[in-house]
Amino acid sequence: MQRFDFVIKTENMIYGIEANFYASGGSKLNETARSYKQIAQEVETIDGFTFVWFTDGKGWNSARHNLEETFDVLDTVYSIADLENGIINRLVEGDY
Repeated sequence: MQRFDFVIKTENMIYGIEANFYASGGSKLNETARSYKQIAQEVETIDGFTFVWFTDGKGWNSARHNLEETFDVLDTVYSIADLENGIINRLVEGDY
């Protein structure tokens, strides 16, 4: 069973949210990106559920390829700047 860092429930959707920040590179970033890519693919058939990933940090500079692969299958990947610009409100209001 998957446990998420945060869960937001609205009338029409449940959002399972993971959040992390990487100040430096390493194998952990690659494994995280692969794992979240797999979760995204597994949950895309679940009606009423959206997986959301908030991540940021300079560590992604060295793991850019893995992050790009996850972007290909998960269109709800956001950064700290997205959070500051109100992406959560737009998500729960259905405006993403």
